[in-house]
Amino acid sequence: MQIKYPSALKSFEQISKNAKSKKIAVFLDYDGVLSPIVDDPDRAFMSDAMRSAVRNVAKHFPTAIISGRSRDKVYELVGLTELYYAGSHGMDIMGPVSHTESDDHPNCIRSTDQQGKEVNLFQPAREFIPMIDEVFKTLVENTKDIKGAKVENHKFCASVHYRNVEEKNWPTIAQCVHDILKDYPRLRLTHGRKVLEIRPVIDWNKGKAVEFLLEALGLSGRDDVLPIYIGDDRTDEDAFKVLREGSRGYGILVSSVPKESKAFYSVRDPSEVKKFLKALVRCKKFEEA
Repeated sequence: MQIKYPSALKSFEQISKNAKSKKIAVFLDYDGVLSPIVDDPDRAFMSDAMRSAVRNVAKHFPTAIISGRSRDKVYELVGLTELYYAGSHGMDIMGPVSHTESDDHPNCIRSTDQQGKEVNLFQPAREFIPMIDEVFKTLVENTKDIKGAKVENHKFCASVHYRNVEEKNWPTIAQCVHDILKDYPRLRLTHGRKVLEIRPVIDWNKGKAVEFLLEALGLSGRDDVLPIYIGDDRTDEDAFKVLREGSRGYGILVSSVPKESKAFYSVRDPSEVKKFLKALVRCKKFEEA
């Protein structure tokens, strides 16, 4: 696996050449991509300039946010009605009503969004909600004496942030989570950036969420479609892998340091993400002119 990837900005000409006469679909993680990584996850706000860039992208291309946060929280932070939202690492998707096979999935329910528009809610881990709730309450109780620990309930998964915990207490947090999970064989532990995440043991991830949304948008299995996924975390690798297999599209890793990834390209930080999104829109407008 590579460690270094060409800059998506420096390689933009190549990307736009490959995208010519193709339908682009854009998938974005939230934290570390549209907003900076901050000590308090509740304060991870995106700038107005970034919001405007994402809004413009959504005017020209089908666009979805796929985040580990709860779908409601991501919507609250982004606040754009033009997008599709997938929370809990893709376990809670609000997508278009497509009248395809994906609509007939047993975990699909017809609903309405904030605008009253008809949408599909896809929640493959719905049965786990009470279990996650139980684990969340236990985690809150068992970590309350660890200064700086923050537990979040994302509805279909729970997370324990230790970014603000003294390093000497990190093993205590890890032990605490492991002890609780012993009683829950249907839940598993994954690691993010200074965060431990408790997720259901189901065959679902951000890569599957991308495939589901592409199908719902009628863009699956087509040669004239170019999906682009921009992410910064380990959980985004599942999406990068899906796009790399069969050269379906491009994964773009957001990282200021070289690291192993299945992405094709990289950008350094959210400000470069914004430049890339603006370049995509400019390119599309030029094509249409």
